[in-house]
Amino acid sequence: MPFVPKKQAYNAKINEVVLGVGEKATAIGGQNVLPFHTFDAEIKNAPKIGVELTDFGMEEYTMPGEQAFYAGCESVVDMAKRAETMEGASFICLHFEGADPNGANKSVEECVKLAKDVSDATTMPLVIMGCKNVEKDTELFNKIAEALAGKNILVLSARDENYKTVGASAGLAYNQKVGAESAVDINLAKQLNTVMTQLGVSGQNIVMNIGSAAVGYGYEYVASTLDRIKDAALKQSDAMLQMPIMTPVSSDTWGVKEAIMPEADMPEWGNQEERGVEMEIATAAAVLAGGSDAVIMRHPAAIKAIAAMINALM
Repeated sequence: MPFVPKKQAYNAKINEVVLGVGEKATAIGGQNVLPFHTFDAEIKNAPKIGVELTDFGMEEYTMPGEQAFYAGCESVVDMAKRAETMEGASFICLHFEGADPNGANKSVEECVKLAKDVSDATTMPLVIMGCKNVEKDTELFNKIAEALAGKNILVLSARDENYKTVGASAGLAYNQKVGAESAVDINLAKQLNTVMTQLGVSGQNIVMNIGSAAVGYGYEYVASTLDRIKDAALKQSDAMLQMPIMTPVSSDTWGVKEAIMPEADMPEWGNQEERGVEMEIATAAAVLAGGSDAVIMRHPAAIKAIAAMINALM
């Protein structure tokens, strides 16, 4: 007797959120099936990959593969132009690490200028990631949202401590997309989405950042949270968990010992760059399989590999 598979498409679906403007605007979310379940129903939008660029520029990119790809770039703007040519890339994530008051403490004005210069020089959608300092990020997101009004950017992310200010400014006053960042907990994610929508930010303008971890570093919590969110969104039609998910992968994977330990100090581990690339690939693949609708990555080789994976599964 032939096997007839039972399709598992759902009446509910993940919100579709469009980032950017013009020909290179990109949509994330929109599906009504579990990740990569193309055998159940057509998936409207394939998962997307963003290229992380930090405001420190080339000094942060020390791996030979990175240096080869960005060879000749003298500024972050030059790197952004080069990133547009990267195979598999759909958007640029500008990470303002240097804004941290406990670090380089770059001024908000300097950061806003860089964001505007990158936006003016490129056509890809732009995602803005802060420095994790609540006060500085709040001011930074508000000023960049104002300076890039009409560009349909995503500020990643508003948190419990500053969602009112960031939501009201970026999401309402300047009609930008807003990331809702929680700490790997379905209840926290739902609560933040709920209060953001009560503030007036449309659920169609919210992208979740539920948190992440490099594989092997407590990743099981990320996996279970992704599973529970997708189940609640699709099977239970929970509107407060139907926002698409974007996961910053590179900031976690390139900070663990497997990626930063020089080969001279740990020769038995093999080539340092290969280790870092493999860690980034493994983590990105895991979060996409778990339900993330977009990942932020860094190394060109890792991005190429994940883009090939997505194409093979769609």
